[in-house]
Amino acid sequence: MSAPSQLLDNSRYEQACDQAIAMCDGNLRSTIKALIMANEYLEAELEELQAAVAAGCAPTKSVSRSNAA
Repeated sequence: MSAPSQLLDNSRYEQACDQAIAMCDGNLRSTIKALIMANEYLEAELEELQAAVAAGCAPTKSVSRSNAA
């Protein structure tokens, strides 16, 4: 990975952190709690999707947006 792309990635994460903290009025504990809750929600959704795919209830290939248009 080149240095410029690392800087862009780091900047993106820094901005995301700042935004998350701002959304929680600067309370770091609330920010961490919100991020943990969001992660748990996404993990539960992923488990449901994996179960649906295993049961044959969902397509196994994703459709790219450019092909769907």
